[in-house]
Amino acid sequence: MSSLKDKIIVITGGNSGIGYTTAKAFLAKGAKVLITGRQPGAVQKAVHALGHPAEGFKADQSDMNDIRRLYEYLQGRFGKIDSLFVNAGVAKLAPFETVTEAQYDELMNINFKGAYFTIQQLLPLINDGGSITLLSALNAYTGTPNATVLSASKAALNSLGRTLSRELAYKRIRVNIVNPGIISTPLLEKAGLPDETREHLSNITPLGRLGQPEDIASLVTFLASADASFITGAEYNVDGGLMVHPLIA
Repeated sequence: MSSLKDKIIVITGGNSGIGYTTAKAFLAKGAKVLITGRQPGAVQKAVHALGHPAEGFKADQSDMNDIRRLYEYLQGRFGKIDSLFVNAGVAKLAPFETVTEAQYDELMNINFKGAYFTIQQLLPLINDGGSITLLSALNAYTGTPNATVLSASKAALNSLGRTLSRELAYKRIRVNIVNPGIISTPLLEKAGLPDETREHLSNITPLGRLGQPEDIASLVTFLASADASFITGAEYNVDGGLMVHPLIA
């Protein structure tokens, strides 16, 4: 893989799970990484674990003021950046009949509005020839029950990525989308799934296992590298074949 040495990478929601693992992968390839997160203690802990030259910044992707503060900090600290990984997001399920306006706003504000304006605000800092990678989900396509708002937020994110890949092509900024399958992250652990449920999820995945954060990190670092210089507007399902499996519904 082409060297990412000294490239400046920004990862939203990078203090745990896929974001943290991806930050670790970028650092291993010689990049400089700044992660964001809503909880300053969690961000500080993650930066300490990642080690130099990782940095952190407290920012809530749903808060426009935080997004502006992030822009100002990055401009002063680095001037320009090479890659943005829009990873921050939430996944909450509820039957359609019970969804409240507050629940709707939370998901849409973080997953889509926040991502939209994070890209818009940070765009002037991204070097020509840089990259933007959006972390979406299979929910953008699968019509999963109880995920009306989640699915809509992810479908909007995918549409944004496709559109921006054309709109930003004049700057040679590549925009790609990653749709993870069922990934074993702290979020999944917190759900308290019984062993039989985890086994079932593994069994319905054609490759016979849950995904690992490293599976996503490998693709994201590739998409930020020069080896992916002719890839833009692409969507990658990293799901062990789940998308084409009839039991996904």
